Amino acid sequence: MNTWHGIFPPLVTPLASADTLDVAGFDRLVEHVIAGGVHGIFLLGTTGEGPSLSAKLKYETVSAGCRAVAKRVPVMVGITDTSSIESLALAAHAAACGADALVVAPPYYLPPGQEELLEYLAHLAPKLPLPLFLYNMPAMTKVHIDVATVVKASAIPNIIGMKDSSGNMIYYHELLTALRGRDFPLLIGAEELLGESILFGGSGGVPGGANIAPSLHVSMYAAAMAKDTARMLDLQKKMFALREIYRVGHYASSGIKGVKCALSIMGICSDFMAEPFHNFRSAEREKVHAILQTLNIA
Repeated sequence: MNTWHGIFPPLVTPLASADTLDVAGFDRLVEHVIAGGVHGIFLLGTTGEGPSLSAKLKYETVSAGCRAVAKRVPVMVGITDTSSIESLALAAHAAACGADALVVAPPYYLPPGQEELLEYLAHLAPKLPLPLFLYNMPAMTKVHIDVATVVKASAIPNIIGMKDSSGNMIYYHELLTALRGRDFPLLIGAEELLGESILFGGSGGVPGGANIAPSLHVSMYAAAMAKDTARMLDLQKKMFALREIYRVGHYASSGIKGVKCALSIMGICSDFMAEPFHNFRSAEREKVHAILQTLNIA
C-alpha cells in the first residue's frame, strides 16, 4: 500500500510548561496512537499548536517525535511559517531527525494571492530535503487553495500530496476529479467526512480525534476501503459522539483544549496549552470526562 494512505493523527504537543515539552507524556502518546494502528504521525500541525510554539520547542518536538516513533510509521512535520527561511531551517532539522515528509500551509499573515502562492511553492519545494504536502486550512490562513492552484502545484517537483481541512466536500470532490490519474494522495482533515472521502477515492485522513481514539479512526478507514457501509454507519455514530468533545468550549481553541483535556483524563499526557490559551477548567473537564465515559474510553 502507498506510504501516504491511511490515518495520520495530527499529534498534540504535550507541554509541561509554556516552553517545556512533556517528554514522558509525548512518549506515551506516540505509543498510544501506534498501538491503535495508525499509518503515520503528523507533528506540528494545527492540533499540535505548531504556530504557537517557540522555535526551540518546535525543534525539540520534532526530535522527540522522531525518536519516539523510531521509524515504525512515517512522520510528517509541519513547517508552516510566515518566513520561508524558518520553514527551510525546520525542514532541514526534520530531515536530520529522520522525518519522512513535510507539510506547509499558505503563509498566514499577509495572505498571498493564488499566483503568489504558486510562486512561493515553486521557490520553496525544490529547496526542501523531503517531499512536501500542501495544507489547505482556510479558517486559519485566510487563503483557500483553489483547485486550479493545486493542479498546477502538483506538477512542481517535490510536492507529492495534500491535506484538506476546509470541510468542504464539494471542493474535495472537485480535487479528486481534477487530480484523477495522478499519484497525488489527498488526505482529509474533517474527521466527520473521513469515511465518505475514502469511498470516493481519498487517500485517508488527519483526524484530531485519532489522538484520543486511534483505533476508531483506523477502523473507519478500513471499513471505507472495504466499502462496508453498514460498518461505516456504526463507526460514524461513535465518531460523532467523540466530536462532542470539540463543542465543550466556546472558542476556536476549544477543539485542541478538548483533545488535550481528554488525553489528560486518560492519563496519557499533560493538558497544558501553549499561550495565549489555557486548559479547560473543572466544569469543562467534567463534561469531557462524561463524553469519554459514554464511549467507554475513560
